[in-house]
Amino acid sequence: MIDWLILIFLPRRWPLLIAVPRYTTPFGLSLFYAGLAMGYFSSVEDGGYGSLDQVAALLGKREMLLAGWIDYLAFDLFIGGWIAVEADRVGINRVIQAPLLIATFMFGSMVLAILLTIRTGYFRKKMAPDVAVSAITA
Repeated sequence: MIDWLILIFLPRRWPLLIAVPRYTTPFGLSLFYAGLAMGYFSSVEDGGYGSLDQVAALLGKREMLLAGWIDYLAFDLFIGGWIAVEADRVGINRVIQAPLLIATFMFGSMVLAILLTIRTGYFRKKMAPDVAVSAITA
């Protein structure tokens, strides 16, 4: 949670401070996930990633469920860090960023998809006059 508070409330002009939620914590969580997954994956009978039933068997073991949760936490935080920096780069106000980052914590992949769609439209709209000008001058 501290990492999300850093992303939402603290300035991003200090590279070491923003590196914690962007890289350091996701890396640590990823290592924890890897240890759990490697330690318990083979102990789950009929578990795997080949079908929904195999995934259900994996997540039926509490240690693998914890590993899955940690995997989501690491991914969502990494994406949240990317979203924060990218939003700053394109000039999205921090007041608008805050609910987006909270939503990323809760629904990471969905918010990423929405923001990538918005960004694509934003850049397309922003670039349209330049394309028109270059076509006229060519």
